[in-house]
Amino acid sequence: MRMKVYYMCAVLLMLSLLTPAVFAQNAQEEHLVGWWLFDSEKDEIGNWDDITLHGAKIEDGQLVVETGKWAHALDYTGPDITELSLVTWVSLDDYAKTNGSALTLDKESADQFCAIVWAERVDKQWMPGSSHFRRTADFPDAVTEKPTGEMVYLVITYEDVKNKYRITGYRNGESLGSFDMGDLRTWPAGDAEAIWGKRHVNGLVGPGELNAHIEESRIYNVALTEDEVKSLEIGTLSVEPAGKLATQWAKLKAK
Repeated sequence: MRMKVYYMCAVLLMLSLLTPAVFAQNAQEEHLVGWWLFDSEKDEIGNWDDITLHGAKIEDGQLVVETGKWAHALDYTGPDITELSLVTWVSLDDYAKTNGSALTLDKESADQFCAIVWAERVDKQWMPGSSHFRRTADFPDAVTEKPTGEMVYLVITYEDVKNKYRITGYRNGESLGSFDMGDLRTWPAGDAEAIWGKRHVNGLVGPGELNAHIEESRIYNVALTEDEVKSLEIGTLSVEPAGKLATQWAKLKAK
C-alpha cells in the first residue's frame, strides 16, 4: 500500500511540473499560424506547404542553414497576418556580418517582409529587418552577442497602435525595447512565405546569409505580450533536449 502511495505522489509531482509548460505552450494558441519543430519539413499547424530545402538540411531536430544554403515554406492557407510575432530559437555557427535571417515572413508577390535579421545594421546584434527599412530601427537595449554558440530565444512582435506598428524585441524573454514605425501591412492566404537563411527572396534569389542551427520557429498573427513571451521561454522552450520533449507533450495535450 505504501508503495502505491509513493507511486501516486510521484505521478502527481510529474503532472504538476508539466502542467505549467502545457499552459505556457498554449498561450495565444488560436493565433499560432505557423509552427516548425524541424523534426520534419512539416508545419505542425498545417497552414503552410512542406519546407523546401535549398541546400539547407534538417538534422537531429534542427534546421541547419549555411552560406548559400537556405529554406522556405510556401502556399500559405491560413488567416490574414497583420499584427504578428516572429519567434525562433537559434544558435549561430558563424558570427560574421552575413545579414541573413533566422525567420522571415515575406510576400511572394512583392517586397514586403519582416524578419529576425543578424547584424545587417550593427555588428553582432539581432535586429528587425524589413523591406526598405520601413519597419526597422535599432532596439534601445539591443544585445551585442558574444561568440559562444549558445542557443538564444528571439521574438519580435508587431502590434497595431493607431494604425502604426509598435515593434518590440525580446532575447531569452528579456525586452530589448520598442519603437513605433511603419504603416500596417497584411500577408494574406496565397501570398506569404516563411524563409530561413536568406533575409528575403524574389523567387529563388535574395540577399543575406546565415550560418546557424535553428531549433524551432513560430509565426503568430497577434502581437504577444511580454508575459506571454516570458511564459513561452519558461514553459517549454528549453534549449536542452528535454525542451523538445516538453513541446511535444504540450502539443499532444492541446489535442
